[in-house]
Amino acid sequence: MTLTIILLILGLALLVFAADWLVKGAASIAAAVGISPLIVGLTVVAFGTSAPELAVSVMSAFQGQADLAVGNVVGSNIFNILVVLGLSALIIPLIVHRQLIRFDLPVMIFLSLLLYWLSRDGSISRIDGLILFAIAVAYTVVLILQSKREKNSAVLTEYEEEYGKATEDPKWLKNLLLIALGMGGLVLGSKWLVDGAVEIARFFGVSELIIGLTIVSVGTSLPEVATSVVAAMKGERDIAVGNVVGSNIFNIVTVLGISSIVAPNGIHVPAQAFGFDLPVMIAVALASLPIFFYGYKIGRAGGIFFLGFYGSYIAYLILEATQSAFFPQYRHAMLSYVAPAVAVGLLIVLIRAIKQGKNLA
Repeated sequence: MTLTIILLILGLALLVFAADWLVKGAASIAAAVGISPLIVGLTVVAFGTSAPELAVSVMSAFQGQADLAVGNVVGSNIFNILVVLGLSALIIPLIVHRQLIRFDLPVMIFLSLLLYWLSRDGSISRIDGLILFAIAVAYTVVLILQSKREKNSAVLTEYEEEYGKATEDPKWLKNLLLIALGMGGLVLGSKWLVDGAVEIARFFGVSELIIGLTIVSVGTSLPEVATSVVAAMKGERDIAVGNVVGSNIFNIVTVLGISSIVAPNGIHVPAQAFGFDLPVMIAVALASLPIFFYGYKIGRAGGIFFLGFYGSYIAYLILEATQSAFFPQYRHAMLSYVAPAVAVGLLIVLIRAIKQGKNLA
């Protein structure tokens, strides 16, 4: 078991470093050859931070551990909103670009609902995967077209400072080497991580879905943590929020899309994931809307709410997996009291935000 844990930790570490190498190399070349830093940030970086999820899910699909692939994406999307944005908001209140609320956030919510609908038969087929990947291509094209019309100087400056100017030397050899090392590291790191996670699941007698929703999803989300938290510390609020929403969208349409295409029989969706974890992912996406809408920012109170939401979710998973005697009472309290109270509170926030918007109009 010691060797298995070491393998898993090494796999996680390699994934994080490999994703960073890939993003740095690709972003530097893209910016240097004349691609707008805004486009680089919205596409290359968002896709790059989803690379660990892609590598792990594809590897899981190839090896027949579909539960791990689904748990990885669903758990990562939940973690990104609740923890990555929660931590970032605690550092500095995050200003949400109106474009995000008008387009990207509704897209994230729509795709979460679409994923649930596609999973209703217990699997994500190759046809479903092709649909998701086609949406990925269309979404990327729309992002590029919209970024070319971006006029907000603060947003443009933020991305230019982070990802460089078009006139800088591409340093082809260095950046191509970083890309090659990143891609190789993602393949090897994902292999170590998947093998280690499967062994740990078997040893403790818990499902691969639970391991995917917890250990694996947190590990593969570390690039998002690094990107958003560091951006928040630098005051780059648009990058901090846009990275998370963009990554969640790419997780659904590219990670699950490609994984279900390459898997021999598509990806099986466990009944537990369909009945609980996917609805939680949808609830988290919906919950972010009124908070984002309220004054177009995520304050520290919103950050605390996100982190508390995630703590409750993880407690639920642990109590259920360990078959705790306290689990029935906890489940009843969460479903009967906490969930309705949170829903009412978010509805009030949304109504106030809409009224505030009308008063400002």
